[in-house]
Amino acid sequence: MEEKKKKLKLKGIIMSIILLIFLGLFGFYLYKTYKDIEIDTNKYKATRSQSTIGVQTVEKEEEKSKTISDVIEETNRKVVGISKLKEPGSIILSKSAENEMGLGTGIIVTENGYILSNEHVTGGKYSRCYVTAENGNNYEGTVVWSDSDIDLSITKINAKNLEYVKLGDSSKIRIAETVYAIGNPIGFEFRRTVTSGIISARNRTIKIEEKDKVSYMTNLIQTDATINPGNSGGPLIYPNGDVIGINTVKISTAEGIGFAIPINIVKPILDSFIKKGKFEEATIGIYAYDKEVVPYIDSNYKINFDKGIYVAQIIKDGPAYNTDLKEGDIIRKVDDLEISTMNDLRQYIYTKRPNDEVYLVVTRGKISRQIKVTLGER
Repeated sequence: MEEKKKKLKLKGIIMSIILLIFLGLFGFYLYKTYKDIEIDTNKYKATRSQSTIGVQTVEKEEEKSKTISDVIEETNRKVVGISKLKEPGSIILSKSAENEMGLGTGIIVTENGYILSNEHVTGGKYSRCYVTAENGNNYEGTVVWSDSDIDLSITKINAKNLEYVKLGDSSKIRIAETVYAIGNPIGFEFRRTVTSGIISARNRTIKIEEKDKVSYMTNLIQTDATINPGNSGGPLIYPNGDVIGINTVKISTAEGIGFAIPINIVKPILDSFIKKGKFEEATIGIYAYDKEVVPYIDSNYKINFDKGIYVAQIIKDGPAYNTDLKEGDIIRKVDDLEISTMNDLRQYIYTKRPNDEVYLVVTRGKISRQIKVTLGER
């Protein structure tokens, strides 16, 4: 019995010794393994969160600034000068140069030479004008479409593989967004001048009085980016380069009030030229006004309407002349589209062709009715 206890005790001692040896070897292994590992302090830098945020903000601002400069340079290559005279000469710096020569600006909107500008710069349909590209090449252009009511025109030049602008969505613009205006103020001596500002307001209406004729431009984008004579027809762009408007006029009696035509209005027309090489313009045959304009044209008009457009005149022998549509009606819908402005109606009709049928929902007093109109050709 005693001998058995001695054996167990000896066995325990031996196990303890083996365990101690194992632990010693394991500890030695760990020591050898980690003592040779070097920590590269250059790879692990401690920084305060606040400082890191500050650095990132500065880097983003610098990146943004570079991006805007690059975008402007790219857009400038797609901006052209336009003149009604082939040789501008010394009159280029005249204060009335824009009126005398049609000096202005345009933008390339397709690779095969369609130029978007103002009608008062290029002249009406079938007019000839002269286009100067950024690289100095000169072209003779023919106006293939124009509309005096919205002061827009499309000119075709004989060219291929041109860089062209990207069109944005003017229906999504918001007040106080940053915008840039590019154009040729005064003349080509100051070509591709860039000014910056914000969108000051949407859907502005202005009264134009020229040669004893009064007209109204509606749904305009108001901006405080400087727009001078010669800027007409140039692009109003976002910082990413998207064109959201075409510069058209400024208020001469005030500073920092300029206007641009929303780009969406002309998209259906451009799309037709791109796909078909032509545009068959349909018309309802009416003159209608937004609610903001009605008090100017009829001081006795008492009816208030929140949506729709006021039919001021039905053109004799036009598409709507022999229908149930009457002067004084309020057009609220065309087909399934609710309309609030004349541009809403105009933009929709631009998607149609002559002889297409549309249905107008109108109100006359408290009565609402639907009227079918077969579109004519303008």
